[in-house]
Amino acid sequence: MREVAVVAFAQTRHTDHDEGLSEAELIAPIIEEVKRVSGLSRFGFTCSGSCDYLAGAPFSFVSALDAIGAWPPISESHVEMDAAWALYEAWVRLQHGDVDSALVYGFGKSSLTDVREVMTLQLDPYYLAPLGLDQVSYAALQASALGASEAKLREIARRSRADGRANPYALDLPDLPDLDGDDPYEVRPLHTADAAPPTDGAAAVVLATGDLARRIAERPAWITGIAHRAEPHYLGMRDLARSVSAADAARAAGVGKAPVDVAELHAQFSHEEIILREALGLAPDVVVNPSGGPLAANPVMATGLIRIGEAARRVMDGGAGRAVGHAASGPCLQQNLVAVMEG
Repeated sequence: MREVAVVAFAQTRHTDHDEGLSEAELIAPIIEEVKRVSGLSRFGFTCSGSCDYLAGAPFSFVSALDAIGAWPPISESHVEMDAAWALYEAWVRLQHGDVDSALVYGFGKSSLTDVREVMTLQLDPYYLAPLGLDQVSYAALQASALGASEAKLREIARRSRADGRANPYALDLPDLPDLDGDDPYEVRPLHTADAAPPTDGAAAVVLATGDLARRIAERPAWITGIAHRAEPHYLGMRDLARSVSAADAARAAGVGKAPVDVAELHAQFSHEEIILREALGLAPDVVVNPSGGPLAANPVMATGLIRIGEAARRVMDGGAGRAVGHAASGPCLQQNLVAVMEG
């Protein structure tokens, strides 16, 4: 296997409202930033992640290429899901041996639509949608199956918001009061703060191999393990209180081979952090989502890539020796991608 590392990471200052920028305008500044940090003006491979449902137009990723520059011709690909899977594709492409660098980016503008409706239609247009359930209703079923107390969920939401306020890229969400009778439910037992807030934003990562990575970064975040696993789509075929696919991906990526300092988890609901902590086998002292995680900013189609980028950043700046980045997709943590990075 070729050595591959994250050598640059950038993200927008995420917002909870539309600032009037097109997708290309949203992406352009972070592309320029990772080019500046990496010193690369062109890349051997480019891959993006986005959602046509969010943009309301087919092949919306094509217009976003205006921010990249596709002339002279580039080798480019796209995934219709979170850009963490674009990073996975780029990692596989770099294993071929004929290119040494890759640009990965993801973007989404949640402010222009109803994310609950969009994700339900995108991820489940046939099987469960006729029942009238949506993404948050599925999550509430999973939270009920887990049986965690509302106080424990509130603790996770409060910590995430506090960490997010210390993160200049996340939303500035207020602190949470103690639970009381006036606190509204999103879908019982999940309160509004237990669900990731709609967010506009984008992120970009540069991958490089071997000696090129060592020339670019003083301390590259080497990807020592990466794996993706999926479970059956139909909820009745799964134990919702567990995530078998996350556990399998963590095992394949080698999470348990050595201590982990930091883990960035794609937990879009408070209870998912509890499930993922157990599935990944994280020790109690592992710092989870110091960036605030998705509960502090959830730019759909970039959130999972940001988890990998945030984990890599802590390795690159020396704050962590070994970090885990995680991304999820599908109802109730159906698909999970885990990346282990080391200095």
